[in-house]
Amino acid sequence: MKVLGALALLAAWTAAEDPPDIRFRDRVDVESVVVDARVVDRAGRPIRGLTPADFRLKVDGRVVPVQSVTWVDENAPPDPETTAAAEEAGVPLPRGRLIVFFFQKDLERSRVMGFLQMLRRARDMLDSLGAEDRVAVVSFDSHLKVWTDFTADRARLRHVLDRSLLFERVPILSAGDAPSLVEYLEPGAAKRAAAPETALLQLGEALRELPGTKSLVLFGWGMGRWSPGVGVFLDHDYGPARHALVEGRVTVFALDVTDADYHTLEVGLEQVAEDTGGFYAKTHIFPGQAFDRLGRALEGHYLLTFAKPDLKPGEHDIDIGLVGRKGTVLARPSYVG
Repeated sequence: MKVLGALALLAAWTAAEDPPDIRFRDRVDVESVVVDARVVDRAGRPIRGLTPADFRLKVDGRVVPVQSVTWVDENAPPDPETTAAAEEAGVPLPRGRLIVFFFQKDLERSRVMGFLQMLRRARDMLDSLGAEDRVAVVSFDSHLKVWTDFTADRARLRHVLDRSLLFERVPILSAGDAPSLVEYLEPGAAKRAAAPETALLQLGEALRELPGTKSLVLFGWGMGRWSPGVGVFLDHDYGPARHALVEGRVTVFALDVTDADYHTLEVGLEQVAEDTGGFYAKTHIFPGQAFDRLGRALEGHYLLTFAKPDLKPGEHDIDIGLVGRKGTVLARPSYVG
């Protein structure tokens, strides 16, 4: 991340106060913390077959032993954390992956071609998904718009990507079959989401009500605002949005549609991907490589469990690396407990 952007974002978080009714929960019980982690090689391919001994984990700078490591791939039964959460909530156990396509729509010249290209690439991506994978499609221009709830109906999804986002009015949706994103969106919240950070907050709060891991593919041109003498800062809703996404086990993969080698607001896209254990990639050059990387990241992930250290309540840093092996670990950098 660029130093200027990082400092500005840090200053914004320090200055902003989270609303008092925000619940800072985590997937934590009295003894352990569960973290979703993707481990990839230099080509972005998943590294499988790892054991607890292959990981080095630190909490607030102190080494903490990894208790267990479980590989979960796209064709595997739901992981134990998902099963327990579904039983506790009394909802049907989801099968297949849950993926949200989130498009930042802007017809400005440096963004429109990338936006149109990402619509086409996302449509092509549907052919690589499993029969039970479900996709929801949302967009943001002046406010959040929900085009379809989670669905495995490929014809419906192709129509949304081919025509709806470009030419049609946003539909009035009722909640679909479980698992449903629309069911947990607060009525009227989408129209009140006048900033991308607020849109992420609304989505994060809805998605955390659904058990299991979720992936959000953000086809975006940027997040935050630039101010002279300050740099880039994120809207005050970003802090609660980050917590909601982490609580909901939502990983954000940010694909930048801007036709530029560098632009100011890319730091916001980098930040949300880093905070949720995903990655940021530019798409104006070699967009196929970005989608190949995305497809490999969605193939599967590890569930890491470690004993919760005896620390004061609050947010704690997590640092996860490999021992004696080469590879990159993508995981959220903190937990609350």
